[in-house]
Amino acid sequence: MMVFAGISIALLLVDSRMHALTAVRQAVGTVLYPVQMAALVPRDVALGVGNYFSSLSALEKQVRDLKHEQIASAQILQQAQLNIVENNHLRKLMEARERVPVKTMMAEVLYDTRDSASRKIVLDRGIQNGVELGRPVIDNLGVVGQVTRVFPFTSEVTLLTDEEQAIPVQLLRNGVRSVAIGRGKSGTMELRFTAPSADIQIGDIVITSGLDGLYPAGLAVARVTLVERNAHGPFGRVVCQPLAGIERNTQLLILMTSPEIAPRPPAEDIKTGRKIAGKMAPIKDPAKEPAAVPAGAPANAAAATAAKPPASPVAKPAAPAAATTPVAVPPKEATR
Repeated sequence: MMVFAGISIALLLVDSRMHALTAVRQAVGTVLYPVQMAALVPRDVALGVGNYFSSLSALEKQVRDLKHEQIASAQILQQAQLNIVENNHLRKLMEARERVPVKTMMAEVLYDTRDSASRKIVLDRGIQNGVELGRPVIDNLGVVGQVTRVFPFTSEVTLLTDEEQAIPVQLLRNGVRSVAIGRGKSGTMELRFTAPSADIQIGDIVITSGLDGLYPAGLAVARVTLVERNAHGPFGRVVCQPLAGIERNTQLLILMTSPEIAPRPPAEDIKTGRKIAGKMAPIKDPAKEPAAVPAGAPANAAAATAAKPPASPVAKPAAPAAATTPVAVPPKEATR
């Protein structure tokens, strides 16, 4: 060991002083380079495997993060789209509120009833909010239904397509009147009591007639989708599709007041032309009118004439009570 150590020290001194071993070092390095590379292969393989797995885990983590961001962005986008749709619907409801001639209140649909045999929904407005039984419910497209049950904080609405619902309607095109009745699960309505010769066409718009005093006149109800003529029966078959967004909307309008009905004109007395406020003029029988008293007769002449007994001893039968009862007649007949 000491000999080789001395030789090494001597070679180092000679190389540093005279640079005599430079060529030898290059030759040895060239010869040993493949051996050096082969010796470094296990190290490079180990480093490559480690880098591969580390990069793979990093990529997987990045993919997971991107997926989470995509899901969050999709939820935000869906919520934004839902808000846009809801805002548009609310804007249309506000426009419909301005067109309706009665006081309205906005309500939100909580859920549908579980009864498969009926067509009903539940709203988040009840007695505490002033909702009364029988109030109509509409949306921006037309009539939805009618409040049939009221609770302190909620109310139940029966849709027009329910079999127990009926509403007086008329055609917008020509004013033909009818009654629309729901058909249950089919989600459609049928116009009852229409003659086969009635002028009804597919595509006609059906609106409320206002004859019931509950629904304001002119509200859209449905569109005619089927017309069948029945030549052997008194009535035809007309099927309609409701226009209101019953299956889509979550906000509706409740009509809180009934439409105003024009008061009945006062009657006019036939004889004197006096107007009797709030009553119809009774028909007066001229035969039963008292005899006219001359102008020069005393003031009590009429009373004396009325008190004078009849010439015949046989008393006349009393007139029936119905003859003295006032009979109401329309103003046109009274004038005639």
